[in-house]
Amino acid sequence: MTEQQTNVHAPRALLLGLDLGEFDPDRSLDELAALARARGMEPVGYVLQRRAAPETGTVLGEGKLAEARLTCHNLEAGLAIFDGELTGSQLRNLSEALEVEVIDRTMLILEIFQSRAVTSEGKLQTELAMQRYRLPRLAGLGEALSRQGGGGGGGGGARRGAGESRLELDRRYVRERIESLERRLKELEKRRGENRRARRKSGLPVISLVGYTNVGKSSLMNALCGAGVPEADMLFATLDPTARRLSLPSGLPVILVDTVGFVSRLPHKLVEAFKSTLEEAAYSDLIVKVADASDEEREAQLAVTDEVLASLGCAEIPQLTVYNKCDRAGALGFAPEILLTSAKTGRGLPALLAAMDKALAARMRPVKALLPYDQLGLAEPMRQAGSIQKEEYRPDGVYLEGLARIEDLHLYQPYLAE
Repeated sequence: MTEQQTNVHAPRALLLGLDLGEFDPDRSLDELAALARARGMEPVGYVLQRRAAPETGTVLGEGKLAEARLTCHNLEAGLAIFDGELTGSQLRNLSEALEVEVIDRTMLILEIFQSRAVTSEGKLQTELAMQRYRLPRLAGLGEALSRQGGGGGGGGGARRGAGESRLELDRRYVRERIESLERRLKELEKRRGENRRARRKSGLPVISLVGYTNVGKSSLMNALCGAGVPEADMLFATLDPTARRLSLPSGLPVILVDTVGFVSRLPHKLVEAFKSTLEEAAYSDLIVKVADASDEEREAQLAVTDEVLASLGCAEIPQLTVYNKCDRAGALGFAPEILLTSAKTGRGLPALLAAMDKALAARMRPVKALLPYDQLGLAEPMRQAGSIQKEEYRPDGVYLEGLARIEDLHLYQPYLAE
């Protein structure tokens, strides 16, 4: 990884990592650098511990600590980011040893989510994850984590009793805040469940766009459905699922849902906090996995997507894989049958729509029916959950040709026409 000189005013950060054989440390540090930039920081270098260090309470060995401290000084880094999750005492010890503020990968992602959250649900989910992160670290970090949302005073915090320590006060406040956030999110989750049930009652198939953050899911949705979903070339630009109606080439109407982006080793606290949002994919009839065709790490990112989907119980849901941003340099070497799209130029969008149609074809059947005039209400299920390609008013009724859901076929059986 090379030094970045993109913004002289951005906080300069040194990246810290371990190579314990569990993953590619260099690739992971590249991802950490991207996360740092997404938070408005400038990664200026890294120090990598190539083998397990003796237990020092700082994760890094003495030699690497000295190297990291010197590197921070030479590169004028005022912050160090560790590529993993640390305890409160490890964060404190590292900070004291390096003489700069230290945060871990989980805190970095939480801060990005906090800065991106727009809706009330997104803000509540992010704060819940942040408070769950803080609780076990209060003792180790003391004032470093107590300065935000600490106990006492306004905001509904606990009042300090006689002999109650600051740490006990902070723990009580955080626990009460977590309980309050969980209650409010359960109310919103109930409302989301009602929206899901309404969508299912309508009979419209649901297609979810899922994938790594910043692969262009929102841009793809806007290209297919028309502008309306916020999009930006940044990590985690979308935290809240957005639904739009879309008509496929067969005329079949569907609901297209844009979901929050994934990232490798997505912190467990965020997965838990955003579970109701992520579970949009689990209620889909079809999942479209989106990858960045120009990214060399696209296959690894698809593997991350598969892991998250498996954890949500989505393995049995039909899936398509599409490689977006095929107009960019580096999008080379794909087999002819691979779905390639560009939300920017429109390339491949008809093929993607046709593939969606084909994937959902098992749900639908072509129907030709002549409905008597006293049975015209039977046209609504086909009109709402299927599609009508031909409609003729005849002396003995209305002739329809179109697509109907398999579960609605019995409605038309008495009126089938040649």
